[in-house]
Amino acid sequence: MSWLRGMFAGDEELGKKNDDHRPLNGAASPAPWSALRAASGMRKRRIFYGICALLFLYVFVKNIPTDLGPTSRSVHNPRPGDARKLPSQFSDNPDKKPKRPVTPSAAEEHYHDGPIKFYKLALSLHSAARLGGQHEINKNVLFAASNLKSAAEIIPLACEMARWDRNDVHLAIMGRDDMDIAEIKNINGVEEDCNVHWHDARPDYSRWSSDVRMEVSVTAGVAHIQTFIHPQVIIIDNPSREDPFFVTALRSKATNIGKAVIDLPVAATENLMWITRLDSASLAAWRNAYVDLLIQAPAGSSGSIVRLLKSIENADYFGIRRPHLTIELPTEIDPPTWRYLENMVWPPLDWSGAAHASQVTLRHRIARRTTTEYEASARFVESFYPARIHNSHVLLLSPQVELSPLYYHYLIYNLLEYKYSAHGKAAKESSNVIGFSLELPSSYLNDSTPLIPPLKPGKAKEPMPFLWQAPNSNAALYFGDRWVEFHSFLQARLSKPPPARRKVISDKYPAWMEFLLEFMRARGYSLIYPNFPTEGDTIATIHDELYQIPEEFPEDTAVVDNAVQDLDPSQPLVKDYDASDRRAPPNTETALLSSSNLISLLPNSGDLSELSDMLLISYNGYNMSREFSCEAAAAFSRAYQREVGGCDPSAQTATRKPDNAVDLFCHLDEVYDPLQHLQQTVTIATTQDESVHMDQYAIPAEQHINAKAEASAHLGRQGSTLKPLPPLQPERTIQESASAEDAGKERQTEFQMQMERQAKQAGNEDRRKHEVETQEEKREEPKQDAPSPTHQGFSKQVPKVALEDPQVEAASGKGAGW
Repeated sequence: MSWLRGMFAGDEELGKKNDDHRPLNGAASPAPWSALRAASGMRKRRIFYGICALLFLYVFVKNIPTDLGPTSRSVHNPRPGDARKLPSQFSDNPDKKPKRPVTPSAAEEHYHDGPIKFYKLALSLHSAARLGGQHEINKNVLFAASNLKSAAEIIPLACEMARWDRNDVHLAIMGRDDMDIAEIKNINGVEEDCNVHWHDARPDYSRWSSDVRMEVSVTAGVAHIQTFIHPQVIIIDNPSREDPFFVTALRSKATNIGKAVIDLPVAATENLMWITRLDSASLAAWRNAYVDLLIQAPAGSSGSIVRLLKSIENADYFGIRRPHLTIELPTEIDPPTWRYLENMVWPPLDWSGAAHASQVTLRHRIARRTTTEYEASARFVESFYPARIHNSHVLLLSPQVELSPLYYHYLIYNLLEYKYSAHGKAAKESSNVIGFSLELPSSYLNDSTPLIPPLKPGKAKEPMPFLWQAPNSNAALYFGDRWVEFHSFLQARLSKPPPARRKVISDKYPAWMEFLLEFMRARGYSLIYPNFPTEGDTIATIHDELYQIPEEFPEDTAVVDNAVQDLDPSQPLVKDYDASDRRAPPNTETALLSSSNLISLLPNSGDLSELSDMLLISYNGYNMSREFSCEAAAAFSRAYQREVGGCDPSAQTATRKPDNAVDLFCHLDEVYDPLQHLQQTVTIATTQDESVHMDQYAIPAEQHINAKAEASAHLGRQGSTLKPLPPLQPERTIQESASAEDAGKERQTEFQMQMERQAKQAGNEDRRKHEVETQEEKREEPKQDAPSPTHQGFSKQVPKVALEDPQVEAASGKGAGW
């Protein structure tokens, strides 16, 4: 250890220089042998350092990695144009086959479970960083495939989406096949104008990797893509054609990072090409949008309701979640309807063995003698309330509607575009859209003027969708937040008495549409109506053979009764049929869409029109500008607050709140009861200070008896002075061979027989009158001292009601509304 002490100084003198030990005052220098000893210590230290360096160099060379190629400056600084050209040193996986373990059999092909390395993914991800992938919200859409057959199905969709230039499209290959990306593009005919960013996310030794290793590889690949790209949605081929490890791992990882996965159906290239027109924001809401179907079935509509349900079941739902179905059944259910509902399974059973949950809700109404407009409107509107205000929407369907098999394609396409797309949200007109209709009515709301849809301005005059400030009850989807706002509006509106305003909508439409029109005019809302370029092709058609008017508007049978009284069974019908006597439906019947491709039906090659380009029409058919519509809504809102809402014009109005319409009303604590108002009885004049409340259709007994007496006296006078009358049947033809004398005798005989019958009836009426008067006198004897009901302002005696008469008793039992 002595040589180690020579290499370092002592403990106290460590690091000291020799100058510190020089003798002071010119002392003699140390002996020469001390210098030789110091030089020997320095050489020993240099030898030790050299040995350490050689040892470190030997260890480094022994353990240097053999799978790293030479460095490339482009790896660290990739150019945008190099995204599709991989360097040659990264083009191939290791040529050597991984060592086969001893445990598996020699016939097993997928056996490798070693560490995972992505040799080609880093370059493409770094080159795509310029596309805004560092932001959570961007325009990136990811197509992913594991099987090369699935890749061939999604490549055309990816190229078509990139061609519309609304998204930054990426396509990642994550399977076992080791075919090069360039060869995949060449086989599928990908041209240079296909602006898709390709990513090779296959691990090393992918051909021999086990299922567990491939699941880990897919999970790690999606994690790396999420870090650099942050895709808004992931689109894959039908799961039945993909590798199970790929579907399982991708869905699990997408759920963890909160990304929607769109499973394309079979033949998506032909039937689902419309998704290429949607942007990343609308595609991200693919799994967030919920739709409820609401059907109100009137009594005796078994044929129409079964036809509608069959069209719903036979529609194409392209692998997406089935909508929830709510059916409001009438009080009396037809046996065919009930048998169909008992056997209906919605959604259809999944034969893979997955758990099934019914999505059908039946509401059976309790019988009521009368149904008011207020009650019918409240009952229908409260049938649906969104669980998610901004993501739950309702599609209202009438029983006479029949839907096209592509109706759900059209519904989801319009819903995602106008409700969720970034471009649609940025439009100023989007805040004034309440929903969209699936059918085009044939007339205006008053059902008297035919509707002529507007055409696109310009020389072409092509059909295009338009905005109409009119509700629709046949087939229309209403946004959830707007339905919540209408819900609050109707709740406040029904607390107010009916205003002195004329009814705008025809009675052929449900009563709730009148309230919805008031709401839309006060807010300036409008509905998107379709206008298909191909005549005769529609998404929803209206059948009129089983049309029935709403139950809150009872049909007037006066015309039918009068017509029946004029008929003679022994004579042919001579009364001409009047079309005005029949309640015609509000729409005419059109043919359903015959094509299987939605793109061929829509104008502009399937690209939906922008809201700013649509024409705006008022509820009564006048063209309006956006500025005039806002001014008209503000003016109507002020007038509505004053006339209906009960607000003081000089008072300050309440502030408008989101998804609420109570600012249109004041004094909501004063609740109006429509049933009590409807059941108010008719006041009949008595004395100046007396009155009595009776049914407005009840006939007083005294008037009933006097009318019978006058009829009997009139018949008696006719019997005392017999005169020939004209023939009862003027249409009867007299034969030319008969003489005038024979004809006169025949008329005289017929008249005498009629007078005899009238005399017998008069005698019976006299006896009936005497019996009624006798019974009235006996009933009133014990009640002579009882005072009669009085009311201020009247002085006449109140007549008594003869309850013994069955006709009068039935009339007095009827309430208001009959």
